[in-house]
Amino acid sequence: QVHLAESGGGLVQPGGSLRLSCAASGSILRILEMGWFRQAPGKEREQVATFPNLGTRYYADFVNGRFTISRDNAKNMVYLQMNSLKPEDTAVYFCQAKGRYSKGDPFEAWGQGTQVTVSS
Repeated sequence: QVHLAESGGGLVQPGGSLRLSCAASGSILRILEMGWFRQAPGKEREQVATFPNLGTRYYADFVNGRFTISRDNAKNMVYLQMNSLKPEDTAVYFCQAKGRYSKGDPFEAWGQGTQVTVSS
């Protein structure tokens, strides 16, 4: 089993910054991709940013250069630096990881989510 633990959410004023962190633990052989999704009240969950082992990082159009995703592979961690936050960025942010268990089977895991509220 793989467990993802997010941290770093909170209340911030418009134009402010937050840094989200997510740590993966468990019977992990290899993580192939880590990313962030978000879900606002009354809306579907949407992809924010993804960082695969191979290929380029993906950012949703609404990010528009404001967020940066990074990884620490040695620690099985992914980060999301969010700058110039807007009220419409208010949502629960979820960490996602894809990879292989120690026995080789593939996995897709989700964190519990961390609340980000952008308000004055």
